Order: sequence, then C-alpha cells, then structure tokens
Amino acid sequence: MEKDYHYTGYHPKLKESARLLRKNMTRQEKHLWYDFLRNYPVKIYRQRVIDQYIVDFYCSAAKLVIELDGSQHYTVEGEEYDSIRTETLERYHLCVLRFSNLEIDHNFSGVCEKIEEIISLRKDLCQ
Repeated sequence: MEKDYHYTGYHPKLKESARLLRKNMTRQEKHLWYDFLRNYPVKIYRQRVIDQYIVDFYCSAAKLVIELDGSQHYTVEGEEYDSIRTETLERYHLCVLRFSNLEIDHNFSGVCEKIEEIISLRKDLCQ
C-alpha cells in the first residue's frame, strides 16, 4: 500500500519541540484528541511540524490543520502572528480550521461536527 505524503516543509530541528508539546498538551487539546481525534477513521496527527511551525492537529488526507486557540491568540500580536502562520500554511494548500478553547469547553459536539464535515468535504477533494 502506497502512503500519501504531502510535502509540508518539514524542519527536523522542531521534532523535539513537537514531542514535548505532545507530552504537555493543554486540557482542551487532550479533550479533543482523546475524546474524538485519536480514533477518528482518517489518520490525524498531533503536534505536527509544518514549515517553521508546529500545528496542533494535522490530517494529511484532507490537507487540514486544526488549531485550538487560547487567550494569547486574541491579542493584537497573537492575531498578527496567526495571520502570518495561516498564510504560510495555506501556501501548502492546507485548510486551517481554528477553534477557541471556549468552544472546546462549551460546544464540544459542535466542534467535532464541524471537523467531521470539513474532513469529509476536503478528503473527497484531495483524492
């Protein structure tokens, strides 16, 4: 069986940082990972290196990045950084889907439904 690899500008120097982030996920990241994404029928990676960034979750089959945003993302500096980061990721034809930590806490099923919808749509487009 041939594996589907999409080049995403991998930087090996970030490998250890990604490993540490996997070991130290936020409460919301753990909730989304263990209660939905880990056993999802399409392979999803956590804390994946793409270009010069480490994204929270990545689905290669759907070319989808899922980011969970804490309060630091809603400052002027955070929004500027996220904008540049999203632009870079989109150069790889990736869709960046963002959810706030509050959405994970208060609308978990809605977040899961949205992820499922986007993966379904994009997976069909990427084949």
